[in-house]
Amino acid sequence: MELTDLKHSVETAEASALERLRGADSVDSVRRLENEVLGKQGSVGSLLGRMTEYPAEIRGQVGKLVNEAKTRIKEHFAAKLATIQSAASARDETEAKSIDPTLPAPVQPMGGVHPVTAVQWEIERLFERMGFTVEAGPEMESQYNNFEALNIPPTHPARDMQDTFWLKNGCVLRTHTSPVQHRSMKKFGAPLRVIAPGRCFRYETIDASHENTFHQVEGLLIDRNIGLPHLIALAKTLLTEVMKKEVKLRVRPGFFPFVEPGIEIDMDCQICGGRKCPTCKQSGWVEILPAGMVHPNVLRAGEIDPEEWSGFAFGLGLTRLAMMKFGIKDIRVLNSGDLRALAPPDRLSGTVIS
Repeated sequence: MELTDLKHSVETAEASALERLRGADSVDSVRRLENEVLGKQGSVGSLLGRMTEYPAEIRGQVGKLVNEAKTRIKEHFAAKLATIQSAASARDETEAKSIDPTLPAPVQPMGGVHPVTAVQWEIERLFERMGFTVEAGPEMESQYNNFEALNIPPTHPARDMQDTFWLKNGCVLRTHTSPVQHRSMKKFGAPLRVIAPGRCFRYETIDASHENTFHQVEGLLIDRNIGLPHLIALAKTLLTEVMKKEVKLRVRPGFFPFVEPGIEIDMDCQICGGRKCPTCKQSGWVEILPAGMVHPNVLRAGEIDPEEWSGFAFGLGLTRLAMMKFGIKDIRVLNSGDLRALAPPDRLSGTVIS
């Protein structure tokens, strides 16, 4: 190869390197480009490795030509690095001056427990103080425990009111927490004070106050000489404690196969203050606590003598109670993943999420 050809190659490689260097905007990109140009395999650096291609008498001139080009290119790279680093230092200094170290540090937003969980824990603590045991039952339940042990035989029309999700193994996704009544009676006998919070499933038409997945708290008290006044007093205490204020209750007859007599305990709607809204179906009241005296057939199924013992049971709508407590208009919010529903309770209380 002739010396003039080498000179042309060096000039071309140098011009290309300087053109690419103008576009580099970070220390990393400059370092990377420097290696591509001046490294052993680089466009300029590799020229020294081709010395054997030149006659011996001009190899000194070849080395001088390539090294001078490398020196010039290195100076350009050093200048570019100095410019980038100087600009970065100026930015850091400006940012440092803009920070007031006496100000509080930024606070990251924090979430909290789910509203339903928060109310569940509160109810559990309340009932434990009243001597109740907290029990749990499976969400996949036998049809005997879910229906027959609760005085709902296969042909009973009440099953149509609780159309549910049947599983291939013959079990059901429980339609209420009431099966824990039967399990607890078989486990503990009488006297008995137990609550059972948990998730339930029904084939529901979903609207502002109905979901196919919701939470209840089952309550059961069995002792001697128990009557409806005990039940109503307990309901009043429970709802007042959870809502942290006096609430209005409405007691009306209700039919449930596992209690006799059965009652519905409603509370005034906390969303609209009783003025009527979609959540309370324009009635001003929200059904919150279906209840009644335990049916003798249910006691017998639990191996408890109804001639000696009596008791009451209730199924508190835990999801609806959370809606009333925290001002959540639509029950669907609680299963939607809406992060506003996971704000800490002290910030969630009093807000309305539509």
